Amino acid sequence: MMKIEYKSSKVRVEMDYLLSGSVLRGTVKAECLETRTCFTVESDAPEERVLALIKNAKQGCFAEAMVQAAIPLKSEIKLNGKVISI
Repeated sequence: MMKIEYKSSKVRVEMDYLLSGSVLRGTVKAECLETRTCFTVESDAPEERVLALIKNAKQGCFAEAMVQAAIPLKSEIKLNGKVISI
């Protein structure tokens, strides 16, 4: 732990996405075009320490890592106790 005191912190996450096709026809398709994060921190701690904390938080964020790099997605579907492949 870095033990840096702060008065307040907020993170806003925005995403640009498209949803096309038809659910009824089975052609629905979701696309994510861009994801943005905005960190807002109020602290009396030295700026370089707060920035190091934010950098560590971003580098240790599983959500950011997943968005930044294409990774395999393994999905299991069970219907009434039976594993189904779609």
